[in-house]
Amino acid sequence: MKAKAKIKWTLDILMTIALFFLMGYQFWGETAHEWIGTGMFVLFIAHQIGNLNWYKSLLKLKSISIRGKHCAMRTVWYFINVLTLAAMLALMYSGITMSRHVFVFLPVRGGMALARRLHILGSYWGYLLISLHLGLHWGMVLNLVVKKNMQQHKYQSAGFMAGLLIAAYGFYAFMKRDFLTYMFLRSEFVYLNYEESELLFFADYLALMGLCIFIAYYGTKLVKKMGSG
Repeated sequence: MKAKAKIKWTLDILMTIALFFLMGYQFWGETAHEWIGTGMFVLFIAHQIGNLNWYKSLLKLKSISIRGKHCAMRTVWYFINVLTLAAMLALMYSGITMSRHVFVFLPVRGGMALARRLHILGSYWGYLLISLHLGLHWGMVLNLVVKKNMQQHKYQSAGFMAGLLIAAYGFYAFMKRDFLTYMFLRSEFVYLNYEESELLFFADYLALMGLCIFIAYYGTKLVKKMGSG
């Protein structure tokens, strides 16, 4: 793998891990949450710098063609990327506005109510969108970590069944964690269970990520299959 690709992959992995831990606010507390969020902000900026060519292609509209069998896939790809960018910008702005530790030196006053809403929306939408984004690249992940002889039909079937089971539990966790409530801002206050098991919490969020990866990865394969038919 080229050095630039390795850097991009490293940034993606670190951002995913950071967001994963940011969702567990109740386990680390406010100060740690802000510092991890700041690290996420730095990684996000670096990620954007590394993807300047993507923005250039978006502005020139070269990659979104209304013709060809890849049109639907490209549209989904850009749609998820743009929404992910919006969620991350909402998180960055709201996190800085509400900061009581890291960015307290900034002359930011007021706007707390809006910032709180944006932070909830950015957190829950952002977690799912980044997971979907990871799922769009899951084929490349498998190519890196799975040997070629493991990509035979029988192993693909086993992988699909394992992914399906994880996705099923992920959907259960999605409902149990009231994601829809926060994604559509039906409540402006997030319920945090400070006594729950950390293991169970992270198992739920890993499964949620697995659900999104499953949807994006196999959805991509389905779209490509339909486009080639």
